[in-house]
Amino acid sequence: MADTQDLRARFVRALEGARGAVEGPDPVPYAENLIARWREPQRRYHTVDHLTAVLDRVDELAGHADDPDAVRLAAWFHDAVYLPDRSENEERSARLAERALPEAGVSAEKTEEVARLVRLTVTHDPADGDRNGQVLCDADLAILAAAPSAYAAYTAAVREEYHFVPSDAFREGRADVLRQLLGLRRLFRTPYGQEHWEATARYNLRGELEMLSPPPSPSA
Repeated sequence: MADTQDLRARFVRALEGARGAVEGPDPVPYAENLIARWREPQRRYHTVDHLTAVLDRVDELAGHADDPDAVRLAAWFHDAVYLPDRSENEERSARLAERALPEAGVSAEKTEEVARLVRLTVTHDPADGDRNGQVLCDADLAILAAAPSAYAAYTAAVREEYHFVPSDAFREGRADVLRQLLGLRRLFRTPYGQEHWEATARYNLRGELEMLSPPPSPSA
């Protein structure tokens, strides 16, 4: 279970780090608003637990980022707007960051970077030189390299979020997502992610895809 007090403190540190010496309003109301969003009832996987896990992985990978605090803020915003039946969640989340961060005292340049990173989570395909993007995408995808029980819990939570989708349609859509991920040249772009997560994640994805595939038709 996510620790609200710890999450609040982590947002405050990230926002103050991004603001630098610039004075700004109290960060706590912004943290509270975001935490409330991550606790909305339609969420099953994209919850405060997911947010905490992504922030933990960003901290783990911080040495690979050019601006770790911008990446941390992008983690906070990357699914801040989330409705499972909508396809523009990342765009709406990026726009939320573009509205909230300048008001909170973050520079236009840094706000633009945070919003860019949020939009990057549509494809999880950062450029080779995009160190911030590589860290955020690796952190967001790290669940794919989870141990079997955690990976099973992840896939079950994703299915619960899409409970309104008929089983056949869900299997087809989920299989398309898995194929898209497996088609990436590399799932993880940081050296750490490539070394520690790549092989396990591909094993998990292939296993899930095999489970989703329909059995072969019996021969006539």
